[in-house]
Amino acid sequence: MASPELNQFRRIVVKVGSALLVDSDKGEVRASWLAALADDMAKLHREGRDVLVVSSGSIALGRSRLKLPRGPLKLEESQAAAAVGQIALARIWSEVLGAHDIGAGQILVTLQDTEERRRYLNARSTIGKLLEWRAIPVINENDTVATNEIRYGDNDRLAARVATMASADLLVLLSDIDGLYDAPPKSNPNAKLIPVVDSISSEIEAVAGDAESELSRGGMRTKVEAAKIATTGGTHMLIASGKIEHPLQAIADGGRCTWFLTPANPITSRKRWIAGSLEPKGTLTIDAGAVTALRAGASLLPAGVIKVEGQFARGDAVIVRGPDTSEIGRGLIAYDADDAERIKGRSSPDVMTILGISGRAEMIHRDDLVVGG
Repeated sequence: MASPELNQFRRIVVKVGSALLVDSDKGEVRASWLAALADDMAKLHREGRDVLVVSSGSIALGRSRLKLPRGPLKLEESQAAAAVGQIALARIWSEVLGAHDIGAGQILVTLQDTEERRRYLNARSTIGKLLEWRAIPVINENDTVATNEIRYGDNDRLAARVATMASADLLVLLSDIDGLYDAPPKSNPNAKLIPVVDSISSEIEAVAGDAESELSRGGMRTKVEAAKIATTGGTHMLIASGKIEHPLQAIADGGRCTWFLTPANPITSRKRWIAGSLEPKGTLTIDAGAVTALRAGASLLPAGVIKVEGQFARGDAVIVRGPDTSEIGRGLIAYDADDAERIKGRSSPDVMTILGISGRAEMIHRDDLVVGG
């Protein structure tokens, strides 16, 4: 099967691990490498693509700033090191992207932020607004507060969750190896690169190995697990070497890598999840004009809602019915039930007056809405 090309994708998440970002001997960022990566990102950005970064490095940088010895850290030591290192990491990304007149926005997330619908919607909205403003979100696990029980444990899986949450169509995992091989390349000189994986079979899972770097919490096994998350959510994924300068340009030029392909796309996969996997917590009845607007692809505005039923919270799934009570679709509601009741039938400018906050223009955004046939 032919490999895709980088220029086919409109929204790209790039995952950068600690082992690539930080020189373990010096405890400092690899400045020239990062500048070259920023050049690549800026090129994609100038072409009108959305770019997001999932960056490790806060604990590694914190260790360096605090002059901590090598070796494993206790949980509270990792959290404290991350608190120091996160400041440095944010400044580094801000400066390297700022050199291209691109703003950087820091987002720290935990597992709960992508698993709980209310937090998921909040994080998704923040990412969406930064991209709308043409900034590059720089996302990391919030190591300062995450415990072993509520953490991802590696940024490969975090990057896959972020990619699906942001409706990205490509996730790039920059690694210390240029792809997935049919055998461990360090121990088997005859190992061959697998250029395209069109489905993740048990055979593909069997060739994945473990982490080899002191700074890295993930290995090839976690990358394959990340590929499962990404491709199930409609996002293509690739693994490529980050050891070279201009790694994204190398991918664009047809460099060696492994592509994991998805048969879906982020929007259809997300909407399939909304339509079939979530238990509706309430019902909105809308007028005929709103029905027409929704069928034309619009979001549902408060003005079109004539009845609110059920006890639901922001982020819950609700059924949308027409004035004849027939089901029009389902979606994730942007307001709690009480607030939805207060603003139903009102124009968007009235929302701020009624709720005392500016709120969201949509009762259900079209990206969070599935309309039936």
